[in-house]
Amino acid sequence: MHEINSLGRFLIFIGLLLIAFGAMLTLVNKVNWIGRLPGDIYAQKKNFTFYFPLATSILISLIISLILWLLKRR
Repeated sequence: MHEINSLGRFLIFIGLLLIAFGAMLTLVNKVNWIGRLPGDIYAQKKNFTFYFPLATSILISLIISLILWLLKRR
């Protein structure tokens, strides 16, 4: 019976992750500052464009780390 409870919790967790990811994809176009933070590297030449969202990556990493830390504390 314990295995079924664990499986149920796992499926709920995966479902919540999918909902969060879907909401993020839906709202990402409405948030204009994502990918345009100070610290994001953008270089454009004649036939070449280089973009590396360094500050955005760090911010997303901090948010994910905080969420996982809060879940682990439970």
